[in-house]
Amino acid sequence: MSDRCVAVLVAGSWGTALASVLADNRCDVRLWTRNASQAQEINEQHTNKKYSGDIRLSDRIRATTDMEAALSGAEAVLFVATSASMREVAKQAAPYITNEMIVIHATKGFETESLKRMTTVLSEELPQLEPKRIVVLSGPSHAEELIRRSPTTIVVAAEQLAVAEAAQDLLINSYFRVYTNPDVTGVEVSGALKNIIALGAGMSDGLSFGDNAKAALLTRGLAEIARLGTAMGANPLTFSGLAGVGDLVVTGTSKHSRNWRAGYMLGQGKPLEEVLAAMGMVVEGVKTTKAAFPLSQSYGITMPITEQLYRVLFEGKSPQSAVEDLMGRVRTHELEEAAAPPSNLGKPGR
Repeated sequence: MSDRCVAVLVAGSWGTALASVLADNRCDVRLWTRNASQAQEINEQHTNKKYSGDIRLSDRIRATTDMEAALSGAEAVLFVATSASMREVAKQAAPYITNEMIVIHATKGFETESLKRMTTVLSEELPQLEPKRIVVLSGPSHAEELIRRSPTTIVVAAEQLAVAEAAQDLLINSYFRVYTNPDVTGVEVSGALKNIIALGAGMSDGLSFGDNAKAALLTRGLAEIARLGTAMGANPLTFSGLAGVGDLVVTGTSKHSRNWRAGYMLGQGKPLEEVLAAMGMVVEGVKTTKAAFPLSQSYGITMPITEQLYRVLFEGKSPQSAVEDLMGRVRTHELEEAAAPPSNLGKPGR
């Protein structure tokens, strides 16, 4: 593989892990950050201690606070901003992005105010870029493991196969296996919504409900993800793949998961503000829950787990009461809800 120049925006845990993959693939990586002291640490000490501990970063990774310097001459750009900051970062990057670049995003969430997916946000802020050329990266992957080169398998999705394959070629190596998928909506929705279910799984563990309850929550949670995703135009098969059940399992069962850890603390009775302060990093599942519940209503989709989590997070309902209400729902057939057609196809989030 010949040397290539790639920009990664921003320098959080996932952005740093992906930058390390690219560096191992002999790419010269420009890692953009707003934080000058963080950039100095990366360039001088070759560490990013807040997000990656004492792991030494490759000399091929150079951090910068200058967006133009990060993107000038880059063959590809990876957006790894939070869902809340994606639009702002895209605005800053827009003047330096061309339609010839490979544009990938690895953010799992919705824009809370507009209920839009990240590909939609990027399309709006990068009008010079053909929307079909935007690639989504998702799948079961903890940054803490990837940066240590633990075997990891993910999926990249784009409407144009050649674009997805270009992203695949850029990223794949001996420990980072990359599959392609044409279902952008399904991959994106799966990655966002699994964070909600992971919050619920952590909450269940925090309440000491055991494995039976968590297995049921993950399974019924996957049904909710598939219902909304299918209503939004996704391929149902995507939800049984890496972006669907794969990512749900790793996020809903691991202490590496911020969403699981946040849910666990909520289950122990800690208020949301205290939980978020203790985490010190963005918990995407909280914002995704705030977006997904009204999104499900706009599509006429029943999502009881998401609804109860919304009540806990934003209306002060106790986790114990939420579980009681879930268990006390009217009886139904397992496949009945999954097969029910949406009654109201709305437009947000497309």
